[in-house]
Amino acid sequence: MTIVAAVAAGVALLLLGLRVGGALAAAIPGLPDAGPATTQALPVVRLLCDGLATVTVGMLVTAAFLLPGDGRTVSPHGYLLLRRASVSALGWAVVALALMVLTVSDLLGQPLETLKPATVVSFATTISQGQSLLLQAGLALTVALLARVGVSRGLAAAATILALVAVLPPAFTGHSAGAGNHQIAVTSLALHVLAAATWVGGLVALLMVRRSRLLADAAARYSRLALGCFVAVAVSGLANAAVRLGAVDQLWQSRYGWLVLGKLVALLILGALGAAHRLRTLPALRAGRPGAFGRLAAGELVVFAATVGLAVALSRSPTPIPDSGIDADPITELLGFPMPAAPTAGNLLGQPLPDMFFLTLCALGIGGYLAGVRRMRVAGHRWPVARTASWVGGMLVLAATTNLGVARYAYVLFSAHMAQHMVLSMLVPILLVGGAPVTLALRALRRPTDPQVRGAREWLLIAVHSRVTKLLTHPLVALGIYTASLFGLYLSDLLGVLMRSHLGHLAMLTHFVVAGYLLFWVLVGVDPGRRRLPHPLLVIIHLASMMAHGFFGLVLMQTTTVIAPDWYTAVHPTWASSLLADQKLGAGIAWAFGELPAVVVMIVLIRQWIRADQREQARLDRAADRAEATGEEDDLARYNAFLAAAGRAESDPRSTSGPDRH
Repeated sequence: MTIVAAVAAGVALLLLGLRVGGALAAAIPGLPDAGPATTQALPVVRLLCDGLATVTVGMLVTAAFLLPGDGRTVSPHGYLLLRRASVSALGWAVVALALMVLTVSDLLGQPLETLKPATVVSFATTISQGQSLLLQAGLALTVALLARVGVSRGLAAAATILALVAVLPPAFTGHSAGAGNHQIAVTSLALHVLAAATWVGGLVALLMVRRSRLLADAAARYSRLALGCFVAVAVSGLANAAVRLGAVDQLWQSRYGWLVLGKLVALLILGALGAAHRLRTLPALRAGRPGAFGRLAAGELVVFAATVGLAVALSRSPTPIPDSGIDADPITELLGFPMPAAPTAGNLLGQPLPDMFFLTLCALGIGGYLAGVRRMRVAGHRWPVARTASWVGGMLVLAATTNLGVARYAYVLFSAHMAQHMVLSMLVPILLVGGAPVTLALRALRRPTDPQVRGAREWLLIAVHSRVTKLLTHPLVALGIYTASLFGLYLSDLLGVLMRSHLGHLAMLTHFVVAGYLLFWVLVGVDPGRRRLPHPLLVIIHLASMMAHGFFGLVLMQTTTVIAPDWYTAVHPTWASSLLADQKLGAGIAWAFGELPAVVVMIVLIRQWIRADQREQARLDRAADRAEATGEEDDLARYNAFLAAAGRAESDPRSTSGPDRH
């Protein structure tokens, strides 16, 4: 009955939202019309696709992270959820393909019966919306296979991560991708979708195991997860709505705003229900009364379904700020913002270009780190202030480099992009590595009371000691990844491809930070998990990275061809110097920027080397003192005796052998 009520609520709010938002308006005479079959089926299939995706994510999250396991495998209830997730993921893949067919019918205004297979294939391989749906279907099919083939907790975690990734592709097309400020619109929508799928799907999965004796503990863990999802949904939803509405008065002056208000009311109701869970049902579950949870969760699920219906209606409704138009500025269409004025110190540090991905990452990074330091101090343990300053400084520099005015100029000037690259790949990673975040997390995170439950600390230990980490922290691999981010990006056509896509741009900037972090973690990191190498070898690796960096700058300075010419020609400012002159400036930045960070890393390496020798000498001195006190020979004394015996044998002619003695 709960599922039926939830589906009915979702469909009802979907139809109401479509009517209120104007998505069911009659076609304009003279324009192609896909027909009533496509018009009516498209939003319903979209709702079904979102529902299957949400249920799949929730069951996998619950099986992998909320329920206790059985050694390395999931629990029996986790096994049941995995099998159900496999079925729902398969349905998700099929529905995504059906949605792709309906979408191309809607865009081209062709009824389904006249649509040719070649047209669908072309849409799926050349148009961003078709590519996103095809990718989603492929990822969902992979999730179905992973959920079916094994029962290990690690495999369940991998399937969960892949399912969360599969939710994202459509978020990078549609309203938000066409928004004037798609830097914040796209990433806020992606965060919104991820948090909502985890929140709603987790509740559905808990209802599936509501008769289990494990429900009380799993519900408590879900409650903490749901609170974080609620905050993420609220913040990201408000940010996305602000971009799409353009002005506050559009909340009550536009049909789109009415739907946003409806979602806001639903969110407040869900927040109240969540608070009731924490205050009433969790204590009832611990007291052995699971019925209260089932009743309240069922009502919450109905509200969730209605909210999803409103969300689908929003995606089909016209917005106060149109996605594009014949009078749109081509630079704004391409960049997501107008062409900036000539750079000044004020423009580079002001005129922020907010990006929800990096803002969220930095906020969580600083907040989580400071919470860990506070927990250490409450427990009576000290944590070096220098490490805290290093981590917080790295996060602040990361936020500034990706959200202040310099981020605007990095889109249109190769020199600004190169400065951003150098900061993200050298300065930020060095500061973050100096914060020793893994060490802090392992000391501050609490172990679960149930030994069969893997908390954040247990998953972190698995990650840092995994084969993947061992491979990535191999010195040659880390050096190769760092070097490839220089030569592979700029001496090919990859830069232009990544700059044209917001997702590609985010991936590129993230790669800069990760590649630098891996290299400097190998060189000067103190966290567990990395390979322990002799300091002379680390010095050689650092010198190799310096030579590769210098050689890259030299090659870039001598090149006479423009890098990513299609992109930089399209966005070249009228106030800027020529493309080649700006590229030469960027090459000079790349060649000169690495000097100071390289010197700092070398100083840290030598300091660590000296300290390691001092610790070894202190260990030998302590061993000698113990040997003298006990009358036993220590390793150093035995080694000295061996050298003395070898010297006597060398000086005694009777100890030699050979033909001269006969």
